[in-house]
Amino acid sequence: MSTLAVVASGLVSAAVIGVGPALADHCDPAQASQQQGQRQNRNQNQDQGQQDQDQQGQDQNQQQQDQNQDQNGQNQDQNQNQNNQDQNGQDQNNQQQNNQQNGQQQDQTGDQQQNADQQGQGGGAAVLDPAENPDEQNAETFGRRNRPTRNPGQGNNNGNNGNNGNNGNNGNNGNGTASPSPSPTASNDEDHNECADLGPFVEDFVNIRQIAPRQLDARIGRGGSRGTFVSACGTNQNRHNNPDNFIVAPGVSNGAHHLHDYVGNLSTDGFSTDESLAAAGTTCRLGDKSTYFWPVLRDRKVDVNTEDPDGNVGQVLRARSVTLQFRGNATSQVVAMPRFLRLITGDAKAATNGTANARAGWSCTGFQNRISPDKYPLCPRGSQVLRILDFPSCWDGQNTDSANHRTHVVFPGQGGACPQGTKAVPALRMTLAYTVPQGPSYAVDAFPEQKHNPVTDHADFANVMPDRLMQFVVSCINRGRRC
Repeated sequence: MSTLAVVASGLVSAAVIGVGPALADHCDPAQASQQQGQRQNRNQNQDQGQQDQDQQGQDQNQQQQDQNQDQNGQNQDQNQNQNNQDQNGQDQNNQQQNNQQNGQQQDQTGDQQQNADQQGQGGGAAVLDPAENPDEQNAETFGRRNRPTRNPGQGNNNGNNGNNGNNGNNGNNGNGTASPSPSPTASNDEDHNECADLGPFVEDFVNIRQIAPRQLDARIGRGGSRGTFVSACGTNQNRHNNPDNFIVAPGVSNGAHHLHDYVGNLSTDGFSTDESLAAAGTTCRLGDKSTYFWPVLRDRKVDVNTEDPDGNVGQVLRARSVTLQFRGNATSQVVAMPRFLRLITGDAKAATNGTANARAGWSCTGFQNRISPDKYPLCPRGSQVLRILDFPSCWDGQNTDSANHRTHVVFPGQGGACPQGTKAVPALRMTLAYTVPQGPSYAVDAFPEQKHNPVTDHADFANVMPDRLMQFVVSCINRGRRC
């Protein structure tokens, strides 16, 4: 079993793991599916070939048996011919005896008693001479040839090795032309896919048209807030990436075990603090120093990042567009987020934890009413893959974080209203658009044991907007404006 496969089966710590390179194109789910089918076909062909060899051995055994039967029949025919020859010899002797008797009768016509004596003497002299009697010799030969003939090179086993049930041994005790015994199955498959256990798998993809349409948002009521605000922060043109997560794994390098794309705050890493974030620059307009980040998407057809200890191989796909939209609440006005509020959405370990906290949303441009929570979409040509990530927006009114990073801000109920004791804050929706390779050949970065399951998609946010900007956002939303 390859080290990469061990990593993929559940090891998390990259600090102690050493792996060999894995080709990204071998990690292409479409290619892996073809190789699996080829391996199955090859195994079936090997099985069929073994059956053909076994059948060939059986045919050889049957042919040998037929030859033995033919030999026995020939022996019987020879014995019968010998019997006929012996009988003919006896008839010739009798005829010779009769001729001698007739001659004696002609020569001794005057003395009948003497003829009778000579006839009796002639009847026993020439015929009963053991040295000239073929019957005595043929009797011994006849008895020996009538028995089944044993050929040392063939034997009674007819090349079947005693019919012991093992077709691979046919012919070992017989004519020496045994059919080949089954070859041992090779333990190392030359076409073994180094990324076979990394995921994702073909069944993790679905044609976007097979997803049923549904309404994504709750209907906004009379007391709801209809406005929106979009923070323009770019698409990470400056390639701000790292595998850290200061919210769930503060003070740890590679705490996420998968690569993050960042927009907004320029300093975000595993050691970020409120103070370091406030002092840093930003890619966002209007001075928004908030940090927005998510796991990267990769093209699995390209051989890049092959040394990654966590199996996140392939070419990083930068989003073609990133929309960071703050929205209102269906039943109430919104209040300002506190500065340094930390939020997460989705569950990076949903493939093993279950889907209670999963919030993945996969779609395609032109099909935004069709959203899959657990499948990568296969979009028609010209359509881009969409990741739609909604954040919780019902704040407990006191805390900027919590032990599980979830209970201080929760999601609205089914009708869009916040639970009692919470307040609606601007609801962040990230919409990321990608141009991906055709077919099931892309994947989101993930923890190794999650096998790049699409249900694990997630994102993180920390509010570092100046208070004045946050008040502007709240005003736009509550007044129904689009800012």
